[in-house]
Amino acid sequence: MIGSRNKLRTGDDHLISWQAWHAQHVEAPIDPDMPIIDPHHHVWDRDSRYLLEELADDVYSGHNVISTVFLQCGSMYRADGDPAFAPIGETEFVNGIAAMAASGAYGNTRLCEGIVGFADLRMGAAVEKVLEEHIRVGGGRFRGVRHASGWDTDPAVQEVIRLKVPQHVLGEARFREGFAKLGPLGLSFDVWTYYPQLEDVAALAKAFPDTAIVIDHVGGLLGIGGYAGRRDEVFAAWRRAIFNVAQQPNVTVKLGGLGMVSCGFDFHKREQPPGSEELAEIWRPYIESCIEAFGVNRAMFESNFPVDKQSCSYVSTWNAFKRIAAGYSEAEKSALFRETAARVYRLRPV
Repeated sequence: MIGSRNKLRTGDDHLISWQAWHAQHVEAPIDPDMPIIDPHHHVWDRDSRYLLEELADDVYSGHNVISTVFLQCGSMYRADGDPAFAPIGETEFVNGIAAMAASGAYGNTRLCEGIVGFADLRMGAAVEKVLEEHIRVGGGRFRGVRHASGWDTDPAVQEVIRLKVPQHVLGEARFREGFAKLGPLGLSFDVWTYYPQLEDVAALAKAFPDTAIVIDHVGGLLGIGGYAGRRDEVFAAWRRAIFNVAQQPNVTVKLGGLGMVSCGFDFHKREQPPGSEELAEIWRPYIESCIEAFGVNRAMFESNFPVDKQSCSYVSTWNAFKRIAAGYSEAEKSALFRETAARVYRLRPV
């Protein structure tokens, strides 16, 4: 049973409304035996609940998900002690979920096999001690840091940004001093930003060529506020930015996150959820552009659940990806659905 406090769907007070909404469109999984690594999801318990049980409900809904990676979301930070070490609580929390899953009592999927947490890289060199503590409490699962850096002048975009940061935080001297501690510790860097800032990501990658950088959510597409109603113009600018940052060989891109409200597709406002055929048609130009720019060995499909659950079901999400990738070779599909993620996040061999 899924928790009852979820308010992901606009205007609804309980997750049963989500269940009823998703129940209006149910489809069978395409190629259900294909092994998948989901390299981007969250777990939390705040205004909504998405814990082990809810995650398992989605992961075991039909596709063959063999492993997952948790991404930082500000969950279960420590309430006491040095604020710099508060994010350690999230790694402790998620490692507990991973340990529960590893018992086999919740199925065979290696849930949260990789953990990407938060450490304030603007601390400079002092952040090294925070990173070392993440590694210590992560039970061998801690893989890297995500430092949200989304910034935009548009008020509608500002509303969806929880972490307030300067426009060019990735170029700040103190940030880069902290960033320099990642590579020597074997840690990667996930960046959640918006496409007008991808030039800053490219500059960071060029300055630190030995540190793996992962761009979340196809580089931060925007379709709300002043970006609404300009789909073709925004696509052209986004595509130029994607091809520019892809020139840095240490950068990888995640193919997903297109169900977020900030993308402006407004699936969450519909009376009925979209099916995978429609999702594939709408998402295809963005996903295929990323694959064209980065290649299959530097691209990986992601669910971004439960955030994208406001737009579509877990089954429909992966069905849409499989429809988009239908014309690719088996080797290319293997890279996109699991091998790239396994390599970047140093997961157990597929």
